[in-house]
Amino acid sequence: MAEDCLFCKIRDGEIPSDILHRDEHCFVIRDIAPTAPVHLLVIPVQHFTYLTGMTQEFQPTIGAMFAVAKELADAEGIVECGYRLVINQGKNSGQQVPHLHLHVLGGRPMGPLA
Repeated sequence: MAEDCLFCKIRDGEIPSDILHRDEHCFVIRDIAPTAPVHLLVIPVQHFTYLTGMTQEFQPTIGAMFAVAKELADAEGIVECGYRLVINQGKNSGQQVPHLHLHVLGGRPMGPLA
């Protein structure tokens, strides 16, 4: 754990949060500054910042993150209308928390990416 990592503190219960899902690979919370009616964050339990640091051992976690994203998109009722999955990497991408996470966005029309 990075000592000042917001997501690690949420994972460890140091910062209260409504955790929608938790398993051995990842946990899910709602974004506190949503950019869509549904804006969930799928966060790996193990602390990683960038995909470039991932090793083969992390592949089951990445797979679990995407499976959980699909399950929660279904639970949130956004599968039929469509949803977007986003992983930001680095400051120029808009990554605000230096812990890898997957955004699940939906509930409104999404424009094309620039």
